[in-house]
Amino acid sequence: MQEQKSIFLSIDWITISLYVILVIWGWFSVCGACYDFSHPDLFSWQTNSGKQLVWGATSLALAIVLMLVEKRFYDTAAYIIYICMILLLLITIFIAPDTKGSHSWIPIGSSVKLQPAEFAKFAVALALGKFMGEYGFSLNNTKHFATVVGMILLPMLLIVAQNETGSALVYFAFFLMLYREGMTGSLLFSGFAAVVYFVVGMKYRATLMGYMPVSAGEFTVLLLAMLFTIGMTWVYTKNVLMVKIMAFSGLGATLLMLLFSIYVIPFNFCPIMVGINALFVCYLLGTAIYHRLYKYALIAAFCVGSTVAFYVCDKAFMKLQDHQRTRIEVLLGMKDDPKNAGYNVNQAKIAIGSGGLAGKGFLNGTQTKLKYVPEQHTDFIFCTVGEEEGFVGSAGVLFFYLMFIWRLIVLAERQPDTLGRVYGYSVLCIFLFHLFINVGMVLGLTPVIGIPLPFFSYGGSGLWGFTILLFIFLRMDAERNLKSS
Repeated sequence: MQEQKSIFLSIDWITISLYVILVIWGWFSVCGACYDFSHPDLFSWQTNSGKQLVWGATSLALAIVLMLVEKRFYDTAAYIIYICMILLLLITIFIAPDTKGSHSWIPIGSSVKLQPAEFAKFAVALALGKFMGEYGFSLNNTKHFATVVGMILLPMLLIVAQNETGSALVYFAFFLMLYREGMTGSLLFSGFAAVVYFVVGMKYRATLMGYMPVSAGEFTVLLLAMLFTIGMTWVYTKNVLMVKIMAFSGLGATLLMLLFSIYVIPFNFCPIMVGINALFVCYLLGTAIYHRLYKYALIAAFCVGSTVAFYVCDKAFMKLQDHQRTRIEVLLGMKDDPKNAGYNVNQAKIAIGSGGLAGKGFLNGTQTKLKYVPEQHTDFIFCTVGEEEGFVGSAGVLFFYLMFIWRLIVLAERQPDTLGRVYGYSVLCIFLFHLFINVGMVLGLTPVIGIPLPFFSYGGSGLWGFTILLFIFLRMDAERNLKSS
């Protein structure tokens, strides 16, 4: 009885209050997005608003149940939960019916479907927290790091096999948690560089540099690979002599070829730039062997990956499905397609812009009522907020999310053990990823990959999944002051 009282007093009611506010606000947004004047009953099970109300109520009940489960259960059963979710993801590939090209939804009865990918997130977070909390664990240990990466990539691959790429990409959020736990920043920089290579390479791959037969995308990617390699050599080795040799030889040769191609004979010198980077790799590997320092070998590996990035991105880009490739081309400004791939984003922008400062009012959004924005109650729910509540409402929603994220940071930092801290930062990064990508794709800042806005987008799987993620962590946090028995 005393323990239950202590738990009740230790619960972070600020976070719970923010959760309740966002869920209720989300329900009103679903009402605005789905309201049909011919069927005005907001509470009927036949309407999306009625179903979302049930999902919200059951989520609150689920939250209460989760708060009754002790932390040691999650500590003990973390691996079992992970294995069960992996098996469920695998089974889903074969038993889930085709839903808009995806095999990721398992029907429960005639009107309810659940998406296992939404529930696998908490299982991965628990397993990572358990494994990283083991005695002697270190991210600097190659075996440990490879195991952690494998635990993240396995569910991703299974979700991709379900043709649910957007949900799979969310799992990259776990790498932000790894950075907090001591993962070297070079891996995050490598990820950033890969994005830059893809964007620049794809956007300008067909653009020639003046009258020279040189692809602007290919040249820029190879030059960036050269600059990044030189920069990493300076940052991680402080070998001034090596940096000078690489900079003067590599950049000097590139400049001479560029001038020769402009003023003498135009020719494609990109293959020679590939050769220069290959010499960089040989130089770095030779230094690594001579001095027995693995840092040089890692920089060489980065240089290899960077050099072939353009060609790999080009092949991968062409392997995408037509609608996925078109969406990326529209986002990068390579193609103007306002009636097809860019239709959703354009209509979402119109809806948000039409809301003005204070919005049109609850149930008064013309863009949403006339169904101009497809999926406006799920992936594009934020445009309903912008139209009905205007800039004030949109800023209010983002403010509450900011408070929510800030609170999760506070809770994660005060955890007394690795399990709680790793799980907490995993939860934080998942919410942050969903928020950034969802709002970004509505505003046309990120690709449309189809992931929900936490607590707002219609759907029971998403709401339950986010609730489980959050309240397991809140229970862990509530036990932080209890003495272990």
